[in-house]
Amino acid sequence: AREVYVTSSVGIAMYPQDGDSVDLLLMNSDAAMYRAKENGRNAFEFFTKEINARAHERLELGNELRGALARGEFSMHYQPKVAIADGAVIGFEALLRWNNARLGSVPPAVFVPILEEIGLIVEVGEWVLRAACRWAADVRVAAGQVPGIAVNLSARQFRHPHLDRIVQSALLASGLPASRLELEITESSLLDLEANLQTMDRLKRMGVGLSIDDFGTGYSSLSYLKRF
Repeated sequence: AREVYVTSSVGIAMYPQDGDSVDLLLMNSDAAMYRAKENGRNAFEFFTKEINARAHERLELGNELRGALARGEFSMHYQPKVAIADGAVIGFEALLRWNNARLGSVPPAVFVPILEEIGLIVEVGEWVLRAACRWAADVRVAAGQVPGIAVNLSARQFRHPHLDRIVQSALLASGLPASRLELEITESSLLDLEANLQTMDRLKRMGVGLSIDDFGTGYSSLSYLKRF
């Protein structure tokens, strides 16, 4: 026998103030349920005008993001990584930015979770990886040295079954040595221990560097950290 613990996230919409039809009440209670999940799950939320406005905003952002890559709205910024000891630049981190013709500049904290939600993070993430590798390789040609470039991977990207092939393709297309690429992964990406060890092993054999981003803000298992 095995004990199973079940939690629930509940969204509540009231008739008639939140809707005068079954369809509208269901839609609004669904929006409230997602707000309950965002706030930590195993909770309940009543529908409010704020939730409705936020749901419309997320829908609008999602619609705009679906064509952003084709319209060339994404750009890359490269932030220097500096050694504390002497102030020397020891590498760069690739940062994705989105500037939409109608919405203007949208912060990554707003649009990246929506990329995850609508399933575009792998496609956009591959574009980021290729752009970052190409930039680092071009700097090598111009400056005569190869800067290390760090690229963030989302949990969904890290779980992609062909991640190693995507990385290898980006390296080959750019001519960047694998040793100059560092992939930053989050703690939440590592929870499926055995599957993730296999992925990390394949990347390590390629010569790609790995680092854990924001350690201490999530699962924070020191035994996992030691194993990885």
